[in-house]
Order: sequence, then C-alpha cells, then structure tokens
Amino acid sequence: MLDKTYDASSIEPKIAARWDDADAFAAGAGSKSGADPYCIVIPPPNVTGSLHMGHALNNTLQDVLIRWRRMLGDNVLWQPGMDHAGIATQMVVERQLAERGEQGRRDMGRDAFVERIWQWKEESGGTIFNQLKRLGASCDWSRERFTMDDGLSEAVLEVFVRLYDEGLIYRGKRLVNWDPTFETAISDLEVENKEADGHMWHFKYPLAGGETYEYVEKDAEGNETLRETRDYISIATTRPETMLGDGAVAVHPSDERYAPIIGKLCEIPVGPREHRRLIPIITDEYPDPEFGSGAVKITGAHDFNDYGVAQRNDIPLYRLMDEKAQMRADGEPYADEAAKAMALVRSGEKPDPVTVDAINLVPDELRGLDRYEARKRVVEAINAEGLAVTVTNEEGETIPLVENKKIMQPFGDRSGDVIEPMLTDQWFADAKTLAEPAIESVREGRTNFVPKNWENTYFAWMENIEPWCISRQLWWGHRIPAWYGPDGQVFVRKTEEEALGAAIQHYIAHEGPWKAFVEEKLENLEPGDLLTRDPDVLDTWFSSALWPFSTLGWPDETKELATWYPTNVLVTGFDIIFFWVARMMMMGLHFMEKEPFETVYVHALVRDKHGQKMSKSKGNVIDPLKLIDEYGADALRFTLAIMAAQGRDVKLDEQRIAGYRNFGTKLWNAVRFAGMNGAVHGGDFDPASASDQLNRWILTELSRTVDTVDKALGDYRFNEAAGALYRFVWNHLCDWYLELLKPVFNGEDETAKAEARACLGYVLDQSFALLHPFMPFLTEELWAGTAERDGLLCHAAWPRAEMRDEDAALEINWLIDVISGVRSLRAEMNVPAAAKAPLVVTGAPDETKRRLSHHHSAIERLARIESIDHQEAAPPRSAQVVIGESTFCLPLGELIDIDAETLRLEKALKGARDDLARSEKKLANEKFVAKADPEVVAAEREKAAELSRQAARLELAVANLRS
Repeated sequence: MLDKTYDASSIEPKIAARWDDADAFAAGAGSKSGADPYCIVIPPPNVTGSLHMGHALNNTLQDVLIRWRRMLGDNVLWQPGMDHAGIATQMVVERQLAERGEQGRRDMGRDAFVERIWQWKEESGGTIFNQLKRLGASCDWSRERFTMDDGLSEAVLEVFVRLYDEGLIYRGKRLVNWDPTFETAISDLEVENKEADGHMWHFKYPLAGGETYEYVEKDAEGNETLRETRDYISIATTRPETMLGDGAVAVHPSDERYAPIIGKLCEIPVGPREHRRLIPIITDEYPDPEFGSGAVKITGAHDFNDYGVAQRNDIPLYRLMDEKAQMRADGEPYADEAAKAMALVRSGEKPDPVTVDAINLVPDELRGLDRYEARKRVVEAINAEGLAVTVTNEEGETIPLVENKKIMQPFGDRSGDVIEPMLTDQWFADAKTLAEPAIESVREGRTNFVPKNWENTYFAWMENIEPWCISRQLWWGHRIPAWYGPDGQVFVRKTEEEALGAAIQHYIAHEGPWKAFVEEKLENLEPGDLLTRDPDVLDTWFSSALWPFSTLGWPDETKELATWYPTNVLVTGFDIIFFWVARMMMMGLHFMEKEPFETVYVHALVRDKHGQKMSKSKGNVIDPLKLIDEYGADALRFTLAIMAAQGRDVKLDEQRIAGYRNFGTKLWNAVRFAGMNGAVHGGDFDPASASDQLNRWILTELSRTVDTVDKALGDYRFNEAAGALYRFVWNHLCDWYLELLKPVFNGEDETAKAEARACLGYVLDQSFALLHPFMPFLTEELWAGTAERDGLLCHAAWPRAEMRDEDAALEINWLIDVISGVRSLRAEMNVPAAAKAPLVVTGAPDETKRRLSHHHSAIERLARIESIDHQEAAPPRSAQVVIGESTFCLPLGELIDIDAETLRLEKALKGARDDLARSEKKLANEKFVAKADPEVVAAEREKAAELSRQAARLELAVANLRS
C-alpha cells in the first residue's frame, strides 16, 4: 500500500538512485529490436554554470521528448556534455586566486595557470550536472563530454587545419568587440547593450586654408530658413577622444548644405596646433541628413558603423588605444606620426592596413591616459580654442553646446567594463562561404525551425553574415594550432612536430637568410629554435559548433556517429540562433555533408509572474533548485511544460507550481483510493473486453488522450500535451470515473466489480506511462508501488489508442455535462450545499428521457437533486441551462431569497462592468499602448478579456433570476 502522502524530498533521490543503479538512461536502453535511432545533443552548459530557470525549461522539454521516444521503443541517446566557457572560467579561477592572496596568472605563467584551471574543473566544475539530475534529466551520463577533452580537442584541431588549408580560415586585421578588463576580443553574445547617461558634444572642424562656403538650410517646402558664410563643418560626437583617429568627415550625397565642400579638406580641432591633421570631406549613404548637423566624423578603428564607411571609401583606420583601452604610448613622437598620416591623405593612395596600424596619432601629452581622462582633456582643449559649437543660455551667456542624453553603451557581460570597438589582428573564419549551404538547407526544408517564424531571424543574419572572429586573447581554451617562423611566415598544423617539419621544408626550399640556418642545425633543430606558437585560443563557440558530431567520436568513424548523426532535434533559446545554431549548421554540412539536426525547436523566455524579464537588479530571479526543494521536481517540470506554448514567454508564478504539486497529490490519492477498492495493476486487461458503458467511456477518453499527446509532442506543442494529460487525469479519471465507480464498488454485482477493478488498474497504469515524461519521479514511484513489475516505468511501452466507443463517450460526457451544469447553477445562485432541489427538464427527446431514467441515481447523488420531472415549460423563477436539445431548470423559490440574490448579482455585475470600462479605456489610450512595456499591455488585455467573460456570466445569472 502506498504511503498516505507523497513526499517528493525523500522519494525523488530514491528514484534517481534506482535509475542510476539500473543504468536506465544508457544509449539504446529499453529499445526494440531494429528500432529507429533518436538523438538529442544537450546544449552544453558552461562548466562554471548552475541551474537557472532557462536551463530548467530547456532541459525539461528535452527530457519530455527523450523519455517519450524511449518509451516508444526508439534507440535513444541524449548526449550530455559541458562547455569549457573560456572567459567565464578564466575569470572564476583568477578571482579565486585573488581571494586567496595567491599569485595572479601572469605571475604564475601560462602552463601553471592552465593546470590550475584543470584542477578547479575537477574539484568544482560541473555542478550543474548534479542539478540537472535533480530535475530528472535522463541523459546517458556515462557518455559525458567536455569541449576540451582529448577527443573533442582532436576534432577542433582537425577542423581548424582543414579549414585553413581550404582557405576558409585566415588571419587578418578587422574591427572587433574588445574587453579591456580581460584584454581579449569577445563575441556579440558576450556584449550587453545598456542605456546609460551620456553627452553629445558639438564641435567645429575648420576648413583647410581658411576656405569658406555658403551654408544654406531650407524647410520641407524648399523655403530658405538660414544662410550664413561658414569656414567650418560641424559634427556631433559622444566620444571626443576618438576624434584623434578620424580619417574623414562624411555627409549624405543628397545633402545640399555641404555640396560646395565635398572633396575639400578640414582640420581635426585637437592636437598640437602646428601639426593639425587634415582629413577629407566625403559622401556616403550612412549619414542621416535629419540627425544632428548631418555630418559624421569617420573613426574607422573605433566604431563599427564608421568601419563600414571607411572600408567603402578607402579611409585609413587609426588605432588610438592599447589592450587596456588606454591611449597608445608606442611609436614615434606625435609630430612624426601626424606627418605620416598627412602624407597618406595627400597621396590619395589606398592605405596599407599594416603601415597605418603602426601610426600612433595620440598627442604626446595624452599618451598612456585612460580613455575617459583623455576625453576630458580633449573637450577642455577644444573649448579653450573656441572650436566648440556654441549656444546662448537663459542668462544670455555663450556656452559650448553639450546635450545631456541617454545613449546605448556596450558592456562586457562578464567584466562589466565598457566594450571598445578595436582594430586588431585576429583569426577569422569565412562565414559567408560556410553559410551558403546552411541557408539552403533551411530554405529547402531539410532543417525546420519551430516556430517557423524564427527562420526569418536565421536568414536575416546568415544572408548578411560577417567574417567570424574565432581567436581570443585568453589562456584557457583550445590553443590555435599556428606557429610563426622568424620572418613571420605562419605554419598551421595539428602538432608542433608537424609545424616544424613544414617550416623546415619551407625555409630549405626558399632562398633567404633562414635557409642556411635551418640546413646547418637540421639534425638538432628544436621547434623553439625556429618557431613561436600563436598565443591565442579559439572562441568557445568554435568547439561547440562541432558538438553534434564531435561528441559522437568524429573525426573517427565511430559506431555512434553512424547511428545517431544527424540528430533529430535541437532544443534551444532564441538568443543563440546566430552564435550556436547557425554555426553548427555550417560545420555539420561542411564536415559531415548532412544537416546536424532535422528540427530546431526554439523555446521562449521564462519571466516572472508579471511578465518581467528576470534579473538580479530587479530582484525577481527565481531559483529552480529552491522550487524543487519546496514543491518537487515534477511540479516544476509540469508547470514549465504546460506553460511552454510556442512563441509565448512563460510567466512563472509560484502558485502555479503549487497547483501542479496538488495535481500530483490528487493522482496519488486516486491511486490509494483505487487500491482500497481492489484495483488490479500490472494485469493483462484487454480494453476490448470491457462491457460496462462507464469503463468503455474512460477507455475511449484514454485513447483520445493518447492521440492528442502523441500529436502534440510530434508538433512540439508541449503545453497542449500537458494540458490534455491534466484534463484527463484530473477531470475524467479522478473527478468523474472514480466518483461514478463508487456505486459499483459498493454494489453486489461481482462481475461488474471485477471488470471495474481491472479497468481502473489498467487506466491508472496507462496514466502513469503517459505522465512519465512530464512527472518522472512520481510516476516511477507509483509504478513500482502498485504491482510487481518486470522493469522500470521509464522503459515501459508507451500507451496505444485501443478503444473507440463513441456512443459510450457521448452518453457519459452528456451525463457529466448535466451534473456540471446543475452544479454551476447552484453555485451561481448561492443555493446552499445541503439543500436538495427538484430538477425540471423541458424539450427532452426520447433519448434524453432514456438517459435520465438510466442515470437518475448518479444525477441525484452528484447534483444533489431530489427528483427529476419532465414538463412542457420552465417553472417560474427557475435558473436554467441548455444541454443538447433540452433545458434543465432549477426552481429557486424555496431554495433562496430571490430578491436578495438578484441584488447581490446586480451589484457584482455593476462592479465587473465598471472594471471592464476602466480597462477598455486604458487600452483605447494610444499613448499607453505605445509606451508601456509589452508585457503590461498584454496583461491589461488579458484582464479585460476575463472581466468581459465574468460580466457575461453575471448577466446570464441576473436574467435567469429576473425571468
């Protein structure tokens, strides 16, 4: 017999141990002979990570699919693994060293620091795996992979070298996101754009040689509104310190104000007066004539938009800052560097990037300063020289024009530092070439996104893809397999020995100073004598891009690779479509010549109950582990699944989780009740043998539920599958079937009892199986606690739809509608629970009369009816409900004070109408709809809809009473 209550905190660890002892989740466990393979690779969590609500949702949905397919008998593999998380892990260990007062990484050296990280990984990394097990994730944990384990590291080397040899990886100088704290390039995903307080300064760039022009402004009708002679062009900037690296001033080709000075030179208003640089005024489509002055300074080495303009117009890119985002202190004195830059301008030749990068255009007095201190001094110098655009304030004073405004600033998500667009030498992958087959795969339907609208996001990025910066200036990660010779020649090979061999061949084959050196030392030549290894590591996303095939053993031709590649579905969040999904598509097609997955299911965000995004600053972060402690893993899983509607964020309310814990409790109590009444679990009951109408009804509803769940899961509509199970178990099974069975169990018909016991046990067993993917711990415990079983529930056969008795379903569902309708009338009219009322039926055809006669005892017992009569017309002062062709009437005269009840309902109706009017007025306010958070507007619409439904119910109740 089951315990009186279900205690998740004690039972869940016991069930987890049972699964572990049985190796229940091993690849292929429980599969049928000749079964189809089914594989999901887990989105690898960071080795530094801990379970958050996004993980909980993502892994719950994966586990639902995996357990479903395992019970269907497929050859299932859920491949687990972790990502080495380069920058995050390096930060964790560096912080730990600092807290302990130990040497920093630069003091201990690279090899010792990397060894320290491995030590930390073995001791503390991977906490999240144990947390996923608490959630019930049924991965094959014996196959755990790590992006830096030996096998995956071999795959990374193989891919890098092959892509390099194919010309798809190269080294070059481009603009990247630079984190000054970690002194490394980072990806867009690691950049958080936040609104911050900022300033917009307006400055004058004087025309070269004191030239002037007529500056004319016109209104929309072409009428002249301003005309003045100017000897400058004005620009506005939020970053004055980058003016030092300007390569041009750009205006839109259609901007007539500046037509007279296109092609002329202007002077950057900062730096030593005698060495002021001149830059050209050019046209480009980028400037917006309606924004600011319409003129934009082009600093290609420190702004992504400017970089594009500079590339299109052959404008030099002058790097101003070092790796710490301090103003550069290298190179020759400013006067000499400025002269080199002016020579470039006067030559009109396309600038050589390497030569230009060596030029340091930071004035001597600013070199080595922090970028913000440099900004302050630049502004002071320009104002002192009178080259700021000025305005007159309220006191009549002439002051520099500076706008205080909110600006979007990029911050490193790990460091919290402001990211600097930086021109650096990096390794790049030719993403455009790699993307072409990946675009076609989705366009031709070989890989499908669910929901489908995410394909547009995928195409928009892939069709405009930029070169992928794959190098990082970190110590933790896959070291780039590139070595440099003494003359800068690069040798890309998988090992140092192979690189040395390639270098020897190269230098012996080419005349030059290094040929003799190599030939002389050939027999004793060590790699260090000739080669220097590239210090950079690869972007974390590079190794995870290989995840679907590297985890299965590639580049070796393993059995696992032949069985489970391509995988079936990827379950992921929308935020990494660009960074992970797209790159897995590229790499999978390039190296495996097959798409890595058939389907990409993109789930939404988990928000708080008000629809707000969770964040530590808001204080609304919900810890899934605390919820598991409080309510159990099953309640959390079921809540997430039933709320996971496609394209709709999950608004997580703890009360919902408590409600679904109660759902589990209801099933537990139902099983206990069944046991007390002799339900037979684990038997060989044949649904086709059932003769009683009630049993045939529940079996039909069970079959309908199986069909609904199968279709919903096949379509990745997890909420519909969970909703169907909830309705069947709570309503059909626990509420109605058990209640309607009570007379059978209390009766004298032993044959009917035997069938009911067998059928009830069978339906409960099938319910355990159907619920198992969603609530695995509870159902596994119920499975084991109700009969001697041959195996675990997680390996049991998935239920099949075996009964279709539409007549039985129609009749019992009619009975339920009648009882529910009468109960609703009683509740709406405040009829005392203990009061038994007469029921009058009008317009009843013969079939309804037969049903009423057959089921009268159930109706009287469950609807608290003292009699059932048939009449031609409804009695006066009766509440009514229409079911089918008949009207069911509840005479109220002797049951309630009709006048008092009418007043109560009219008052409630007025309140509902007033609340609805206020809500509709708010929604009719265009400013509210336009400016309020979308979540607030959506919540208001939901509120209005519920108030409308409430008012309609009250209107009907009042009309019933008045009639």
